[in-house]
Amino acid sequence: MKPVAVDPSTTKRASAYALWMNAPNPMLTFFKTMDVTRLVRLSRRHGVKFNLLLCWCIGKAAAEVEEFYLLPVGRELMRYDALAVNTIVKNRTGEVSSCDVPFDGDFARFQADYLRLTREVAETCADHDLTGRMVIGTSAIVDADIDGAVGMNSGIFNNPFLIWGRYRRKLLKTVLPISFQFHHTQMDGAHAGRFLALVQQNIRTLALPKA
Repeated sequence: MKPVAVDPSTTKRASAYALWMNAPNPMLTFFKTMDVTRLVRLSRRHGVKFNLLLCWCIGKAAAEVEEFYLLPVGRELMRYDALAVNTIVKNRTGEVSSCDVPFDGDFARFQADYLRLTREVAETCADHDLTGRMVIGTSAIVDADIDGAVGMNSGIFNNPFLIWGRYRRKLLKTVLPISFQFHHTQMDGAHAGRFLALVQQNIRTLALPKA
């Protein structure tokens, strides 16, 4: 499973490629506060990690937006056939390592892969990278109470990236501010907005399979 370089002029991103590949800062960041009440309840009721559930909802939303399957890498526009969701893991030394979890739409398989791979990464302190998949980055800074974060534009790591801190309890619900950074060549604001709306929809409708 390898990504394939495509001619940008043959894709829906042709004009975006022409406009944004040479821009000094082609990254955009959106901020959205999600209602994560259902995820918190499901996490407690079923003993499933909150972060795992949120990463699942993110992967499921991305799979429904075709722009996620194209990514500028260097000077090329690459087409991918599959996705992965990255999570940052605190390893046994107290530092952090990176873990890519494959996403194919099967919750049981995603859950098993997430638990197995994050455990291996934590124990070995070695990153788990999936180069054949378009990776959606995530970072949960659970020790901080933040409204969002803006990443850097390195020109090397152009992958979409979501960051969040601690969730917040309101009177009748629990909310989580999330920031979403993306490369303008990959998608426009409308695509990013649709993706975030789908994440929220997936959170509200998530039903875990019976054991």
